[in-house]
Amino acid sequence: MENIVLLILGVFISVMGIVNIKGNISTIHSYNRRKVKEEDIPKYGKAVGTGTLIIGVSLVLGFIVSFWSEEMIAYITHPAVVVGLGFMLYGQFKYNKGIF
Repeated sequence: MENIVLLILGVFISVMGIVNIKGNISTIHSYNRRKVKEEDIPKYGKAVGTGTLIIGVSLVLGFIVSFWSEEMIAYITHPAVVVGLGFMLYGQFKYNKGIF
């Protein structure tokens, strides 16, 4: 139970990702979404939300796997963070025309 922070953070980040996927991008910093056109908001939310959801789910899976092997957490979370950030950066560059 020492990895309970993984579970709490994973559930919170997963919920944020689902909210973004559904089109509510108000949870994303205003400077990260200020150049997004009105018609691109659903696509932007799906891209950033998918990345966020991937990261959140990997943290929850890391918590579950920690019952069997602490070393396996890194093999689950690190690749998922890279893939999740890839989705987020794709959405940022495509729909916001840059990171800021």
